[in-house]
Parts: sequence; structure tokens; C-alpha cells
Amino acid sequence: RCMIVAPGNLVEQWQDELSEKFQLPFEIMTNDKFESAHSGNWFQENPLVICRLDKLSRNESVQEKLGVTDWDLIVVDEAHKMSASYFSGDIKETKRYKLGKFLSGLTRHLLLMTATPHNGKEEDFQLFMALLDGDRFEGRFRDGVHVTDTSDLMRRMVKEKIVTFDETPLFPERRAYTVTYKLSDDEAVLYSEVSEYVQQEFNRADALQNNGRRGTVGFALTILQRRLASSPEAIYQSLKRRRERLEKRIREEKLLDRGSKLRSNLDEPLPQFNDYDDIEEFEDSPGEEFEEKEEQILDQATAAQTIAELELEIDSLKRLEQLAQKVRRSGKDKKWEELSTILQDNEHMFDEHHNRRKLVIFSEHRDTLNYLTDRIRTLIGDPDAVVTISGGMHREDRRKAQERFTQDKD
Repeated sequence: RCMIVAPGNLVEQWQDELSEKFQLPFEIMTNDKFESAHSGNWFQENPLVICRLDKLSRNESVQEKLGVTDWDLIVVDEAHKMSASYFSGDIKETKRYKLGKFLSGLTRHLLLMTATPHNGKEEDFQLFMALLDGDRFEGRFRDGVHVTDTSDLMRRMVKEKIVTFDETPLFPERRAYTVTYKLSDDEAVLYSEVSEYVQQEFNRADALQNNGRRGTVGFALTILQRRLASSPEAIYQSLKRRRERLEKRIREEKLLDRGSKLRSNLDEPLPQFNDYDDIEEFEDSPGEEFEEKEEQILDQATAAQTIAELELEIDSLKRLEQLAQKVRRSGKDKKWEELSTILQDNEHMFDEHHNRRKLVIFSEHRDTLNYLTDRIRTLIGDPDAVVTISGGMHREDRRKAQERFTQDKD
């Protein structure tokens, strides 16, 4: 009996790769499957399972059913998320850390996997190692006295040293360069004005009494800043959608004639971010779920508490939207200019027969992805030259896109 525990955005990848590489039929736990189990306990019925980390750490009824089962092996991916730390002499255990302790009591073998280094604090590292061996790492850490050998518990693999069975390096050599560029005058004005708007709204959010709402507004503003850095298209579309949603909200408030005060509860409830764990859980959601909720937060979360305040914010958004539209129409997108230069003029983009090499471009935002897809297809002059993969795609479509990219030389 084996259980894989991973962040929500990785569970399908685990299922695909366990099937493809080992022909093992692992089942992903979903609410429907959990609630319709014949025996009343889905974990008892399935010997090979994959579960979302936060589903297990935050749901007591799931933990109750899990607690009466036992396993031969539990594997935790991105295990650094199961962290605990010393704060003012006391141990601060996150829900994920408590889950780690809980899981270690249910299995004969526990494997924690992570590619993220620990924070450098020996006491926090030893709390993490206590998930594997509670007896050895028990007791309060004392600097210079409490140091334990972990060589029999840990295997550290450096990417550059990983080889295949015939001793050839598994990964190609990695060389990283940063391409610097100077914003155009219009881009610089837009960057400055949006940053000022974000700062003002952060200050207003700080005055909110509701911690969860304050966190949600702060998160919305952070998304806006990231889109500003992504592309003129991403910030333009984001400002436009936010302005339209807030205008719709004002119309609804006026129709309901609720006076000057805004409803704090919206028709569609937004996630509440009370602490960093809430944000991290949200960002670990599967792609489609994350994109949908992120748009909702960006469009709706506001620090405005009266209709007058909301009208002022909408005026600011209209002005920013016009600035973004001006940049968009000017065609002066310095980041794209640098990328198109690399695509056309960089010798590494072509092989010895002058055939174009394969290139993967990562973008955080769907608007930027669509924008770049159009621009690259136009630049190359072939609509079939680019395939796209995004969070909301069905697995089969994603697989086909990957196959085309790797197999189709055009």
C-alpha cells in the first residue's frame, strides 16, 4: 500500500508518470470519490493513492478516515512545505507539519522529497528531520550542543552529478544569463503610475479590520504588480477587467439602494488570506482552479468601504487603463523587442543546417501567453510554428501539444 502526498498542482503529473514509467494505476483522491466510497473509507479500498497535501492537512474528517489505515510507503513531494520553526523559544507548527507527524505514524517507510534548500537555521532543520526520526531529534535544540548526524537519513543529489545507467549526464549543461533592457518612456510612466496606485491601495487595505479581507486585497494588488512586469497586454487586460467588475458592483449596490456603505459579502465569496499558509495553499491549487480564482480576486477584491471610495478607485483604474492602452497601441514593448531579437539574430537559435532550434518560453499569465503566441506566429510567418500549454488545458490536449513539440520538426 502506497500513498503519494503532493501539492494540488502536481497530483496529475504524479499519476501520469507513475502510469507511464512504472505501469502503476494510482488513484487521485477527490471529494466525490471520498464521499461515495462503498465501505465508507476510501483509503481502505485503494492501495495506491495520490492525495493533495492541503486536502489532508486541513480536513479533519479526511484525517479521521486516514487515521485508521496503515501504509507500506508514504512519499511526500515538495516536503519543505511541512515546516516548523522556533519563535520566541516556542515551536510554531504549521498544519502541514502536524500532517507530517500524523503520516509518520501511519507508515513503515516515509520518503520526504524536496528540491528546496532549508532556511539555514539548524533548529528548524532538526524539527523537519524529526518527521523521519522523532526519537533522535526530540527535545529542545541548543546551539553548539545539539548537532545530530543525518547522513544515514538523507540523500542529496546535485543535478549536475545525476547520470543515466550508462554514466552519461541526465541533464544538459545549464547556463543562465539575465537580459537587461530599458523601458520606453510610456512604459516607465505606466510602471510608475500603477506602482503608485498599488501602494495607495495597500495603505487603505492596512486600515481594514478584517484580517482575511486585508490579505485578499493585498494579494490582488500583488497579482496586479506581477502582471505589470509580465507584459503591456497583461496589465491592460487586468486593469480593464477589474474596472468593469467594480463598475458592475457599483450598479448593483445602487439598484439595491443600500445607502453609501458597501456590502462586505459579495455574491461570489473570495478566498480569505489570514496568513502565508493560506496564500501558499491557494497557489498550490491545480492550474484551472487557480487561474479562475486568481481572476476573481483580481477583479473583485477592493479596500473601498463606501460607494464614493469605490467610484474614486474606478476613476484611478480608468486613467491607468488609458495609459496601458497607449503603451499597447504604441507597439513599444521593450521586453518583446529583446525577445524578438533573440529569436531572429541569436546564433544559438539555429543549428548547423540553419534550422530553427526548439525553444520553450514560460509565462506566468494567460494574457501574456496569448499575446506572445500571436506575435511569434506573425514574426515567423507560420501559425503552426507555436504550440501552447496552459493550466486550464485537458490532460489529453496537453499531452498532444507536448508530443507535437518534441516530435514535429516544424
